[in-house]
Amino acid sequence: MSFSDMPVDVGPVYEGERIRGNQMYVELGGPKIKKHFELVRVKSAKEIKDGDVRLIGPDLTDMEEGERYPIGILVEVAGPELEEDLEAVFERRVHEFCNFVNGIMHLNQRYTNWMRISKSAFAKGLNNFEMLGTILIRLYKAELSIIKQAQVTFYTDAKEIEKPYEMAMQIYEKRDERARTIHDEDVDMFYGCVLCQSFAPTHACCITPDRTSLCGSINWFDARAAAKVDPKGPLFEVPPGECLNEEAGEFTGVNQMIKKRSLGEIERIYLYSGMEFPHTSCGCFEAIDFYIPEVNGHGIVDRNFDGVAINGLPFSAMANQTGGGKQMPGFNGVSIQYIVSPKYQSYDGLQMGLDGGIYTIVWMPKAVKDRVGEFLPEDLVNKIATEEEVQDLNKLKDWLKENNHPVVETWAELEAMEEEEEEEWEEAGAMVPMGTVGMTIPGIGGAGGFKVILKNCKIHAESIIIKKIEPKRRKK
Repeated sequence: MSFSDMPVDVGPVYEGERIRGNQMYVELGGPKIKKHFELVRVKSAKEIKDGDVRLIGPDLTDMEEGERYPIGILVEVAGPELEEDLEAVFERRVHEFCNFVNGIMHLNQRYTNWMRISKSAFAKGLNNFEMLGTILIRLYKAELSIIKQAQVTFYTDAKEIEKPYEMAMQIYEKRDERARTIHDEDVDMFYGCVLCQSFAPTHACCITPDRTSLCGSINWFDARAAAKVDPKGPLFEVPPGECLNEEAGEFTGVNQMIKKRSLGEIERIYLYSGMEFPHTSCGCFEAIDFYIPEVNGHGIVDRNFDGVAINGLPFSAMANQTGGGKQMPGFNGVSIQYIVSPKYQSYDGLQMGLDGGIYTIVWMPKAVKDRVGEFLPEDLVNKIATEEEVQDLNKLKDWLKENNHPVVETWAELEAMEEEEEEEWEEAGAMVPMGTVGMTIPGIGGAGGFKVILKNCKIHAESIIIKKIEPKRRKK
């Protein structure tokens, strides 16, 4: 396979390349464009014109520098060994293969795909979609030998993209619906994925029936099919091994996998917790689950939400805190499909005395709530606030009280624990000012962290140095 006829280099060495706003020629898709997608379909050989690249809409040379445009990428493939279960796995390779191209940055997947073409790549001659389509076809056939024919269609016109976009959304929903039919206890094999390690070196997805990949594009069925046809590829089997903690979802096999794939950086994972030894996060996650200490609950924000979340932060700011393969209690990348799983952060909910993790959620964007509402417990749907009901933390607590959200029941115990801790600190001789605002700074590498209690204080400092202290003295 050669790319000598291309004006830019192509290869895995360019994965992870970042193109900032002042470096881009154009932006395709992303959070400021309403409709965009990427989809792979398996077809019969007679339906494919091998090597064909079609464009419906303006080409790169017709686009204005610095502007944003829709992008739809439809890849159609054929081969005697192909099956429909492989479509989502092939689809995720669009992310990988686009990032092979020097001068292209590709993020996310499905209907959240986001691309930038750099000014330097355009100046070198990467100025039409036919080149990109040709590169994708060559890579698909070279990297996945079971693909014998391939063709690519690009949609860049806002009107023309509407029909294929709706088709793609229907196919995504069909896949998700199938994924909801089985659960972790029904299978004896999990799967791993390292497609995002170029952006997050210590991250590896563990895909189970109840945990779709963080990007939302690969469910357990997809991963099983991929591991079968390409056992040495980026998706692989993960034997669960011994279950060390059923409620938390800790398995010896998963721990061994993450330790190996993170080169020893991460040693333990609770699959069903966002607060203790949580799953690592890449950068392509569909949404973020974030802890809200002021109400002892959790919020959800997806990457399509262009406002400020209830904690005062936009998705982009939280994504910087969450991604990169870090194990960050209180900030977790999740798929939308995982939110409706019975295992969703179930350990955290049970630890709080609730019926499950879903009952810890107190806020999410209305668009997300509309999407998952039919799968939420009936007694919870109207108790989860959105940006339409509550816009800031000051009003959230009152709103949750008025609507009798289950987390309200946890406040009395939490306040009692805080008072007990303060008394212990006072007995140990620590200075405790008057009036309290408590927050937890997550620890690194799993559970715990530092608890900071501020009481009627105004702090002005150039820097804050936080040091770990020895365990406090308990009352005798």
